[in-house]
Amino acid sequence: MEVIIVTPSIIEEMKQHYQRTIQPTVPQGGVFLAKEPGCTITAYKSGKVMFQGSSFDREVAKWKNNATSVQKKETKQKDTGNLPPNISSLAVIGSDEVGTGDYFGPMVVAAAYVPPSKFALLKELGVKDSKDLKDEQICEIAKQIIQVVPYSLLTLHNVKYNELQQKGTNQGKMKALLHNQAISHLLQKMQPEKPDAILIDQFCQPGVYFNYLKGRPTVIRERVCFSTKAEGVHLAVAAASIIARYAFVRQFDELSKQAGFPLPKGAGKQVDQAAAKLIRKNGVEALQHFTKYHFANTDKALTLSKK
Repeated sequence: MEVIIVTPSIIEEMKQHYQRTIQPTVPQGGVFLAKEPGCTITAYKSGKVMFQGSSFDREVAKWKNNATSVQKKETKQKDTGNLPPNISSLAVIGSDEVGTGDYFGPMVVAAAYVPPSKFALLKELGVKDSKDLKDEQICEIAKQIIQVVPYSLLTLHNVKYNELQQKGTNQGKMKALLHNQAISHLLQKMQPEKPDAILIDQFCQPGVYFNYLKGRPTVIRERVCFSTKAEGVHLAVAAASIIARYAFVRQFDELSKQAGFPLPKGAGKQVDQAAAKLIRKNGVEALQHFTKYHFANTDKALTLSKK
């Protein structure tokens, strides 16, 4: 579950967006209550909008860039999947993803293995939370990281992302599948060496994560644990985050070349304008290649493209 705070105008925009699934009754103080597949959205006069359900992250991603505040319910997130108390000193595979909230660009997941013998070197290279680094720094550091630690990198391009989403696969399940596959690839690459733990930057409850993986031929469970803000828990996740961001930036630059103009990151107003420009230039069909089509930006861009 996640709660965001938005302006009255955004709540009205959300009400229009969810008009087909709005319910006839609302809780006290509510503006509307909508029930999308896997997610219930409740908007209040206070500006708070609550997203609940297995697919809440998919719906939050559509609106997060319009939020003035984001409140994650820590009581749910504290389930860390038996996080070892000494994990920061262990040999760990860390796994993280980027691009999930960006309208343009792919989703990228990276897993990296960092034993204690590499701690000093990675710190010297400047490895830390990628959110504290500029893209230029990330690219320079990543080029060095990939020379010294085993890693696995997976990119889900928008054409495949949109195909999966339109078939009913939510973003949370896509992330789980990518994390599991990246970790599996890295474990094979490392053989016979094994990590002391596998740490995933937590984006859903452990039970939900493994539920997403039901039916897969290979599900990595042994030594797997979860933590929010995992980049600060172990250098392996920080390294994975930087590698993933580096791949994302490179793919993003390539998309900008294909578009013929610089594409903005995120999902704000500048993104709507760029998408509208793309529609005028290449037609609405181009959005399936360049964007995560189900984001609210698509409707906004279509409106802008007709002006």
